[in-house]
Amino acid sequence: MREFTDQEGRSWIAAVREIQGPDYKGRWFFVMAPKDDADSEVTLGDVRWNTERTARRTLETMSVVELRRRLRSALGRASAPVAG
Repeated sequence: MREFTDQEGRSWIAAVREIQGPDYKGRWFFVMAPKDDADSEVTLGDVRWNTERTARRTLETMSVVELRRRLRSALGRASAPVAG
């Protein structure tokens, strides 16, 4: 896990989660939640890794600028209407 602040100064926690299943490829994915509201988690399902080690190493080495960019992307996707 990694804590960072968005451009408005709100604290967020970035982490990785695992999808269970028979295929190991892309099993680990990127999630973020406000520090004070873990129930409001947003995900970036297309940001995936094959191993927990790689996922955690990537998260630990991301800059704050990159974390903020990923957060904006996740929030934009979460609020976009579903086409159908």
